[in-house]
Parts: sequence; structure tokens; C-alpha cells
Amino acid sequence: MEKTSVKSLDKVVVRFSGDSGDGMQLAGNIFTNVSAGLGNSVSTFPDYPADMRAPQGSLSGVSAFQVSVGRGVHTPGDQCDVLVAMNPAALKRNVQFLKPGGVIIIDTDTFNADGLSKAQYTTDDAIKELGITAQVVEAPITSQTKAALADSGLDNKAMLKCRNIFALGLVCWLFDRPLDGALHLLKNKFAKKPAVFEANAKVIEAGYNFGHNVHASVSTYRVETESIVPGVYTDINGNTATAWGLIMASEKSGRPLFLGSYPITPATDILHELAKRKDLGVKACQMEDEIAGVCSAIGASFAGNLAVTSTSGPGLALKGEGIGLAVMAELPLVVIDVQRSGPSTGLPTKTEQTDLMQALYGRNGESPLAVVAATSPTDCFTMAFESCRIAVEHMTPVILLTDAFIGNGSSAWRVPEADEYPEIKVRHVPAELHDSWKPYMRDEKTLSRYWAIPGTEGLMHRIGGLEKDSVTGAISNDPVNHERMVNLRREKIARIADDIPAQEVLCAEDSDTLLVGWGGTYGHLYTAAEDLCAEGVPVAFTQFKYINPLPANTGDILRRYKKVIVAELNTGMFADYLQAKFPDVNIFRINKIQGQPFMVREIVDGVKSVLGK
Repeated sequence: MEKTSVKSLDKVVVRFSGDSGDGMQLAGNIFTNVSAGLGNSVSTFPDYPADMRAPQGSLSGVSAFQVSVGRGVHTPGDQCDVLVAMNPAALKRNVQFLKPGGVIIIDTDTFNADGLSKAQYTTDDAIKELGITAQVVEAPITSQTKAALADSGLDNKAMLKCRNIFALGLVCWLFDRPLDGALHLLKNKFAKKPAVFEANAKVIEAGYNFGHNVHASVSTYRVETESIVPGVYTDINGNTATAWGLIMASEKSGRPLFLGSYPITPATDILHELAKRKDLGVKACQMEDEIAGVCSAIGASFAGNLAVTSTSGPGLALKGEGIGLAVMAELPLVVIDVQRSGPSTGLPTKTEQTDLMQALYGRNGESPLAVVAATSPTDCFTMAFESCRIAVEHMTPVILLTDAFIGNGSSAWRVPEADEYPEIKVRHVPAELHDSWKPYMRDEKTLSRYWAIPGTEGLMHRIGGLEKDSVTGAISNDPVNHERMVNLRREKIARIADDIPAQEVLCAEDSDTLLVGWGGTYGHLYTAAEDLCAEGVPVAFTQFKYINPLPANTGDILRRYKKVIVAELNTGMFADYLQAKFPDVNIFRINKIQGQPFMVREIVDGVKSVLGK
């Protein structure tokens, strides 16, 4: 097939798909890193199967990794320009995500009778059966990989593990990605296995050369780059960014970082990353269960550590009583909830925003605390830092909501300089109060009590879960005192609104319609608002990161618009929350609960439906 043109694109979307063991996440991550290194903005969506160890070649075992690279990228894309399908099951599952006129790359060696049968085809022609009219690049990936490694000394199983890198080489050719960056990443990946690196180096070059020699596509593509701020850039996923944000907060607060956690999908990578950072003084403890995780963190906080516990929805439920203790004791504690589909075990590898009400209210008694949310993989760094700042400066537990989409997904990120983030001011007991200090003496402005680090001379004290006298800190059963303390704890959280940024409105600020989101849906909603404005449907847009308390100007913003449309990946939790806070606001809803992120087109169509267009 002759190559006839080179197309220049602002952005392009590639979807790698295959069996769970085919290395689609690795191939996608390397392509993402290479693109970020070239100055592209990137956004990724790893789509893992919910089944563990599904039969090879089956529909339930398909894993995918979608990435958008280029200029002005805010989402992984609704549909892909290029679909890599390593077997018939991957093609059947993922062809729905291909754009009209897109390109499909298939491993023809897997499209045999056995592969077609496992994927439940009824004929021997998968392309015709699925009604595919797109350009199909037929590449014998398996046999070409074996040929490239014929003299490597590797056995058949080891050679087959390199098939994903052949496909990566072919995609690098298609999008004019130089192999130097990919080879560097592979060398780091297999630093302790030089023979494996050498094999993959041969295979990626074989894939690249295959595309070049046979002119595998009618076009190759040049992808535009961003105008970027100088600095050190890397591709980072949300869970890693969260871990690094916690480390930055530890540095800026001068308090040692402690993580008490229990492995749970999709939050475990935070524990993994922090466990590597003993060189920075991090103490990461894998506890025996979720309750032990939060209780160990509470103990560490009492001892003067910057204390964190990480989990997902089921674990947040188990931690509820412990979090209530931290509320009553007024100790700084950061609880990270990487949300997934529920209830119960639900769809553990899929994404939703269904823990909002649990974060706000999922504890016994009047138990107010701060709730914040990250909007993107890179924003996980900022909001992890901000969670720690609020926890320490306001002496309260803080729940940080991320989700599987941004926790597993990645973006290009400029590594910040230390002076770009402020000092976190630990609320130590002032020296002039040492002689008169009691555990529940408060700062008049914030109502936050002081943090008395055990071992500080003259500050011996006890705190706990029983109600305390508002003056002396002694255990108190007085009903009037209890009501006073309930109101003090509530007002303390409310006053955090004076210490967070005002809410901003983007896009068509002067329109009659406001599109509202929170957390990890930012990229999809912002892109939808831009698309609507470009179509002549002016829409303003705002995304909330601070949930409790809301920014001080929230009511003023919402009341400016005739129609407020709240889009979220649940049945309307944030919409209900806003409606309760601002009953005079006219709120409409766009909801999705499928374990998948929004498509931009779903938001656009939803807004038009509300507006009657």
C-alpha cells in the first residue's frame, strides 16, 4: 500500500487493545511519555477489565489504553483515530470507539479459527462480520516479532511478550515519533534485565521498519506541539501525583509523612509509590485492614506526623468510625478516596463519582470535615498538597476525592519548583500560652485548636472520642457544652471558605446557562463547553474542587444564571447538595453511571436537550 500524504493534526487519539497480558498499558504509557517529551499535551484512559485472569482471547479479558496527544488536549478523546487490536476479541470490544475514517491495526496471526471462536465470531471474516469500512492495516505482528528475535535465545513465551512493543514501533512510525525516547524508557524499565531490553529494542525497530518498508498506511501524521513553559516535564498518573503532592506537603510543613493504608483497587499505587520514598523520610505502613489503616494514621497524627490514609469507596465506609474520632479529637488527617464503581465490590476497575455523599455525611453524629476533589491527574498533586495544608492549618480531617479515571490516567506535567508552593504553617501552641494552655484552646480567627506535639515540655495532655469541655478539655457530659462544641466544630469547617480561592467561571461567562461539574470530569466538561460555544450555543462553565465548604462566592455565581446544569458520574449527588444549599437556583442534571467517563458528545447533547435545541 503506497503512502500518499502526511497529515498535520492538532491532536490525535490512539487506542491500544488486547488481552490483559498483552502489555497494552506499557505500550500506551511509553507512547504517552514519548509524546509528552516532544512537547505534546497528553491525556490517557487505561481501561482495565473487571475480571481477574479471564480466559486468554476472551471478550471479558480485553484490556485497553487510550491516549490523546497534541495541542489543546483535555480528554483522552471520545473516539480514536487509530485502533490497535492485538486479537479478535480486542477488535470486537473496541471497534465502537473508532472514528469514521480511522485506521485499524490488527495482528493477522491471531485472526485464526481459534481466536475467532474464543471471541464468539460466527464467520471466518471478522472485518466483514463487524461491518468495518475503515482502513485496516494487516500486520503479522506475532510472526514478525518471532522473526526479529530468532537469534535472541529467548523461548517462545518470552518472545510473545514483546508483541506489544512491535505494535508500539509501528504506531511510532505512523505518528513520526522518534525511537530514541522509547528506547530510553525501555532501558530504564528493564535496567535489571539487559537481555529483555535488547529483545524489545530489536522488536520496536522491527515494528517501525515494518511500517516504513511496506507503507502500512495511506497517510502518516504530524501532531502539533504546545507552547510550553520551560522546565522539566514528565508524564504522570494521578496516583503518583497524589503521592508526590503529599511529599511536597511534608517538606513544606516540616512534619514527617506517615501513610497507614491497606491495598485496594484503584488506590494501591499511592501506597506503592510512598513505600519507595524512605529516602525522603516517608513512613508507609501496609496495615492488616482498612480500620487499622485509619487508626494508625490517627495515632501518627497525635504523635506529630503529617498523617494520611488512602482507600477507595468500600474502605472509606470501614474508616468512618475512625474518621469520626479524628473529627472529635480535632487532629489533622488526610483521607484519600480514589473512587470506583459500587456499591460493595461493584466494578473495582471502573470509575464513578458515587462517594460524594459518603464523604460529606458518612459518619455518625454531627461530624463535619473538609472535602475537596482533584480535577485531573496533574491536579492530584496540587490537591493532595492543599488537603494537607487545610488539615494542618485548620486542625481537621480532610477527604480528598479522586477517581479511577484520573488516578490511573496521566497527563504531561511540569515538575514544580519548591518555591511555587507556600509554607504550611503548623499551628503549634504559642510560647506565651504554654503556662495556661489547654487542649481545646482555639485560634480566634479560624477556631482551630493548637497542635501540641507529644514530648513538648509543659504540653502533656490527653484527647479522645468522648466530648470535651470547650474551655478545659476535660471530659464533659454537659448538654449545653456539647451543643457548643458541635457548633464550634461546624463553624471551624465553615471558616475554611475564607482560606480557599474564589470560584472561577470560564467560557461564555455572560450567557444564561452555566455548566457545572466537580472533580475528575473537568476535561470532558470544559471541552464540551468550548464545543458548544463554537457551535453558537453560548455556555459558561465552572468546575468545583472545594466541596465542603464551598467557595464563598458560589451562591453569587449560581444565581447569575437562568439555568444551571450539573453533570456528574452519579445519580445527581452534587446537584442535590447544591440544591439544598441554594434552593432558589434552577438546577438541571446530566448523569451517567456506567463505570466509564463521560464522552464529550454526551455532555454536548445533554446541554442541548436541556436548552431545547
